[in-house]
Amino acid sequence: MITRREFLASASALAIVASLNLDLATPALAQGPTELMVPPVLGEMWLGKEDAPITIVEYASLWCSHCGAFHKEVFHDLKKRYIDTGKVRFIFREFPINDRGALGSMLARCAGKDNKDRFFAMVDMLFENQNNWAYVQDPIPPLLAMAKQAGFTEQSFNACIKDTNLLKGLEAEQNRASNKFKVEATPTLFINGKPLMRGVRNIDDLAKELDPLIKS
Repeated sequence: MITRREFLASASALAIVASLNLDLATPALAQGPTELMVPPVLGEMWLGKEDAPITIVEYASLWCSHCGAFHKEVFHDLKKRYIDTGKVRFIFREFPINDRGALGSMLARCAGKDNKDRFFAMVDMLFENQNNWAYVQDPIPPLLAMAKQAGFTEQSFNACIKDTNLLKGLEAEQNRASNKFKVEATPTLFINGKPLMRGVRNIDDLAKELDPLIKS
């Protein structure tokens, strides 16, 4: 079994509070957008057109129910209307919060090691089935079942969740996000380097932030 590190207790508490509503976190960015665009040590996972007029950075935990709600209720429409049409470059960064969030992120990273489309497919599977693994007594059996659907063997699954370097990389980015960008809860969104300062319940709420940037 993986040796799990204890992630930031304050971030965990804030994430639990955040999961009770659909208002996104609103951090005060300590570093400028140039620093924000430096990729994590594990590399960047992104979708869309590289030179799109808008870049969205999301810090999320695969364990967080609020992140799951955003993924199900907003992200798919965001992808269809803005990412797939070349208007938005979307960057997904891990902020695991706890051991289960870390396990999910590790599996997504392993799945997408050579193909970022597989990373996002695994993220999608984990969010869509969040209740089946994130909040059960033992998450390993359901995670293994999903991993096998994504092409893992039991051997590769075990190797992935025991990869201490991968875990250290996830922890390093969470610490950077917390210390430099003042990320305290998930999901946290940055739009062209600026933290989103309003709640998002559906794609129309997000469109109010995006459309003026496209037209300007």
